Amino acid sequence: MKQVIVVTGASSGFGALTARALAHAGHTVYATMRETEGRNAPQVAEVARYAAQHGVDLRTVELDVAADASVNAGIARIIADNGRLDVVVHNAGHMSFGPAEAFTPEQFAQLYDINVLSTQRVNRAALPQLRKQGRGLVVWVSSSSTRGGTPPYLSPYFAAKAAMDSLAVSYASELTRWGIETSIVVPGAFTKGTNHFAHSGAPADTARADEYNEGPYAGVPDKALQGLAALEPADADVAEVAKAIVTVVDTPFGQRPFRVHIDPSQDGAEIVNGVADRVRAEMFRRIGLEDLLKPRMVVA
Repeated sequence: MKQVIVVTGASSGFGALTARALAHAGHTVYATMRETEGRNAPQVAEVARYAAQHGVDLRTVELDVAADASVNAGIARIIADNGRLDVVVHNAGHMSFGPAEAFTPEQFAQLYDINVLSTQRVNRAALPQLRKQGRGLVVWVSSSSTRGGTPPYLSPYFAAKAAMDSLAVSYASELTRWGIETSIVVPGAFTKGTNHFAHSGAPADTARADEYNEGPYAGVPDKALQGLAALEPADADVAEVAKAIVTVVDTPFGQRPFRVHIDPSQDGAEIVNGVADRVRAEMFRRIGLEDLLKPRMVVA
């Protein structure tokens, strides 16, 4: 069934790949991004070119996940254009790299805003429509770093993604009685095929970063990045993340997986998440809220 889908942070990386894959699957897809008339104007033009060339329903809309007004306007436009909204894909995010102490509190807050608060802005704009319909799907693009191996120098990003994953889990049980499903997609550390590492932020306190990098932690940054790259199989393909999201979207209502891992490096997140998700399910059974684990069919 053709669905209306919004993908945040779709100017590049997982977001762009996911938007294209969903459009090829026959859906109406909005690849959202900020500064559509500014620095992302070339991406907007490329989306239009791609849609025309491939005959798919792939569109763009201005949506800056860091600004309430932009989010509200973007979601409202999508709903106005289609009369509905079926799927929200929370993909927008940003990475940073460096010793934790060298990042200012303001930098931590900014990473948290982009990776976590952004999802709350989008949810508050989109969920009233999904609840009104009595049917919908929220897909959260998490990270294996939330419960898998956590190499050094990525702490602001890891902390933010862990918070986002926790928020996703909490939202899941609060949406099932509205007929809204949740799927958490967990990519591993893909070091090729996205701009995550190439465009990662750096510590503002460079002097303090130098104390680490020129002191006892000399060589650690290169070793961490090289080690991550070495763990990644040569045939690892970031497009598999987009394919996994398409599979989730196209799975019938009530049968969608709560969590899906795409981790070629096998850093252990699937094992730990499996335990955590089982513990969660058991707790809900013990407190008499087992029905919140599965979405309810709602007649709108």
